[in-house]
Amino acid sequence: MLTVAARLLGDVERGAVERLLDAEPFAAAQVAERVAAAGLSWWNQSARVLGYGARRRLESVCWVGANLVPVRATPPAISAFAGLLGREPRGCSSIVGSADAVLDLWRQLRPRWGPAREVRSCQPLLCADAVPTITPDPGVRVVRLDEADALYPAAVAMYTEEVGVSPTIGGDDRTYRDRVEELVRQGRTYARFVGNRVVFKAELAIVTRHTAQVQGVWTAPEWRGRGIATAGTAAVVRDALRRVAPTVSLYVNAHNVAARRVYDRCGFRQVGTFATVLF
Repeated sequence: MLTVAARLLGDVERGAVERLLDAEPFAAAQVAERVAAAGLSWWNQSARVLGYGARRRLESVCWVGANLVPVRATPPAISAFAGLLGREPRGCSSIVGSADAVLDLWRQLRPRWGPAREVRSCQPLLCADAVPTITPDPGVRVVRLDEADALYPAAVAMYTEEVGVSPTIGGDDRTYRDRVEELVRQGRTYARFVGNRVVFKAELAIVTRHTAQVQGVWTAPEWRGRGIATAGTAAVVRDALRRVAPTVSLYVNAHNVAARRVYDRCGFRQVGTFATVLF
């Protein structure tokens, strides 16, 4: 039996990679955005893209950076990626992507990389391509750059609640603050302010020609249960469809019943299932 090894890809194979990513417009959005912006050269990305398959018949890819993201990863490709990555110390903070691929990849890497902090094995991947029928919150709008400082505490609270650790741990929050400001500068962060305080926020963390992926949806605890998340999300979806991309997507933990109800009301439908391994 012929064994095909995983290999490092470069810009000479960019066309093949982009065709593969186009076949997964929602599941591959994170990788597609980065490839569109900077190609495949690792010195431009601070990351690598591994490929599996013959040069003219690329079958699977795996993004290797701060996150590990397998895309269209077949079982033989997963074994090849695991064999290559398992020789190295773990450098990623998470493995994320289509559930079957992520969980199989983690099964093979765990003996070499040690235990994970958390495994989220079922995260419905959702998509909306029509303006929600419910009334959007008129107070939810794109955040201005001069409001980034007021937004930042809400962003930290959201991250801590969602990921389980603060982005400021260790006393150096510059990287996270830079990311928050970058999204604001790009016009991809939404919020509702009451005075100088954010009571609802969300951002288009990933944008491709196929989709705008929403992340960081958060409502201040004392404002929950009032329908703010539903109306706020509807406002985000409406503006993103009008201004940014032909669809809006996101993924959510299966056990988060309240959030899933919000997304259902806003017209999202399931198009796949993600999993995330957190370290």
